Amino acid sequence: MKRTPGPVMLDVAGTTLSDADIERLTHPMTGGIILFKRHFEDRAQLVALTDAIRAVRDDILIAVDHEGGRVQRFRTDGFTVLPAPGKLGALWDKDVLAATKAATAFGYVLASELRACGIDMSFTPVLDLDYGQSQVIGDRALHSDPRVVTMLAKSLNHGLALAGMANCGKHFPGHGFASADSHVALPTDDRPLDEILAADVRPYDWLGLSLASVIPAHVIYTQVDEKPAGFSRIWLQDILRSKLGFNGAIFSDDLSMEAARAGGTLTEAATAALTAGCDMVLICNQPEEAGKVLEQLRFTPSKASQQRIRQMRPRGKALRWNKLQNQPEYRAARDLIASALG
Repeated sequence: MKRTPGPVMLDVAGTTLSDADIERLTHPMTGGIILFKRHFEDRAQLVALTDAIRAVRDDILIAVDHEGGRVQRFRTDGFTVLPAPGKLGALWDKDVLAATKAATAFGYVLASELRACGIDMSFTPVLDLDYGQSQVIGDRALHSDPRVVTMLAKSLNHGLALAGMANCGKHFPGHGFASADSHVALPTDDRPLDEILAADVRPYDWLGLSLASVIPAHVIYTQVDEKPAGFSRIWLQDILRSKLGFNGAIFSDDLSMEAARAGGTLTEAATAALTAGCDMVLICNQPEEAGKVLEQLRFTPSKASQQRIRQMRPRGKALRWNKLQNQPEYRAARDLIASALG
């Protein structure tokens, strides 16, 4: 069914589509589906699920958090178990060129395997700096130096692009300094704006046109705005769009997380995030509640916003799994990851 994707990304209840899932999928406010570990039994089932979603709506994004390390949703039935991104940073400290080559291979394997299963994008790479104090970031961060994070992310993004996948930098302007976990608390960062701009924000600036999309942090930067970054026009409009000139898509972080409760009810939070400048809002692990948001939300995205979301669709035809396994570039990339990061 041809439609214009809406501004809400949600998930489905199980490993196959229910009637309720199909009803939510066909709602005009729906623009994306995010998958989790609970949606995966094996590759055949995963492909059947993405094919079923696509049969209902061929215009929406199918996404997943698949970074490697602790955050990798699919880890069996042939999927490469990717190391934590922090391993790339550790390799950089020993051998810069080896690290950039490994980062490109990392992105290529990650994206080509997902695309072979009908998934459009992964919310990666993490651009947060490793300050050694964040409970939720840790070895998800590439490095503590923003210059190294930028160079490794650029190589990783190149690997994603070689497989036709767009990238997503997170969590703007930086979640590495705040120690609390935004899944269960509302973190704060009391540093002045100049300090954050001089360090954490640098990768978003330096990556420039190679950065396709961004997820803002559920963190309050107390010296800048009383609202978390994902609900803040100061961060999303004044700094990200105007100061940095970012023209890509902005996805909210999961509005079901504890730190998003500052936005009120789910519908109020979705409205606040979209009004602040997000192009699409994520509501995860609560399909029925997300369905209520679809019914209650009163928001019309601009044509520019809809175009930004369309540009996140993958490029080129994906190789099916069996063909991918025999592709020399893919095999070489897997071998490189195993030898450099294993």
